[in-house]
Amino acid sequence: MNPIKNEQKRNEEPVKATLILSDGSRFCGTSFGYVKPIAGEVVFNTAMNGYPESLTDPSYAGQLMTLTYPLIGNYGVPPFTIGKNGLPDYMESEHIHAEAIIVCDYSTEYSHWNAVESLASWLKREQVPGITGIDTRELTKTLREYGVMMGRIVFGDSDDEAQQVEMPDYSAINYVDRVSCKEVIRYNEGKDKKKIILVDCGVKDNIIRCLLKRDVEVIRVPWNYDYTSLKYDGLFISNGPGDPNNCGAAVEVLRKAMANEKLPIFGICMGNQLLAVAGGAKVYKLKYGHRSHNQPVRQVGTERCFITSQNHGFAVDNNTLGKDWEPLFINMNDGSNEGIRHKQNPWFSAQFHPEAASGPTDTEFLFDKFINLLKA
Repeated sequence: MNPIKNEQKRNEEPVKATLILSDGSRFCGTSFGYVKPIAGEVVFNTAMNGYPESLTDPSYAGQLMTLTYPLIGNYGVPPFTIGKNGLPDYMESEHIHAEAIIVCDYSTEYSHWNAVESLASWLKREQVPGITGIDTRELTKTLREYGVMMGRIVFGDSDDEAQQVEMPDYSAINYVDRVSCKEVIRYNEGKDKKKIILVDCGVKDNIIRCLLKRDVEVIRVPWNYDYTSLKYDGLFISNGPGDPNNCGAAVEVLRKAMANEKLPIFGICMGNQLLAVAGGAKVYKLKYGHRSHNQPVRQVGTERCFITSQNHGFAVDNNTLGKDWEPLFINMNDGSNEGIRHKQNPWFSAQFHPEAASGPTDTEFLFDKFINLLKA
């Protein structure tokens, strides 16, 4: 049979799919996405909605995303339209970054005012595997007990040698370099506007939207770009995938900027970790990470708590913060760091996502705090 027609046929008919974890555990289901063997880090997300935003979040690069909410796909996928700012209207990047999606019950029927296609159609078009029929409760319990682990997805006969895809060493790969922009991009240029350098470690587009909504000029630069010679009013360090210890080049430029200027700095997610490392702290890998819409955090020194959207597998070690730094937020579930701030300079960060997309927007005021610091 013609190999092209054979692959087309495989992606039209239901195919047995198996997730095999690095410890040998197997979870069997059926393919509803693109049929191709794939490997990556298996993680779980407990959010009840937001799969278009999560799939296009660059922080999921290299990962097989398990959704614990049982019914997925019932509201379809929004159109990929581009706004006046040059950013997608309903996605967090230009394409799917997750290696695959794993669900319990995929809905073949969808209904939503803004839907233009099914989740299955989108996955097949972008050549991303999807499995349904998996016992995601059991899979999540396994990951919670033993920690995130590598896994691979195979189709049909799982012992077929042709499907023996190699499991990568997740921490050894610089995923930030893979997803960061490759050249400087400017948004909302204006002579009299405050200028923000945005270090793109895998930025979600809603971060850029939140900045543009506050009428500043955003200068988006690659993760390892030396921006210290540019004229700017504030520095923003974005979220991103993988191990922050692989981003030494970004840390060195950040230290250079911190030594020369006392301009405001705001970091989110990976940005929190890189700011901490630049300040002399260490980061460590969480057992199974925080990926959800309902992580409670408390602002240190207050009784104020917020419900936050999160997606990260590493955390800052509070015990290694230098004397000039202190925690800004603490996770109420496990006590891990959720943000830091400098005691004298206008530098702060959040481990969670104030811009949400998807999730609660309770902490979007942090963008206002950052913008107000530019004018101080």
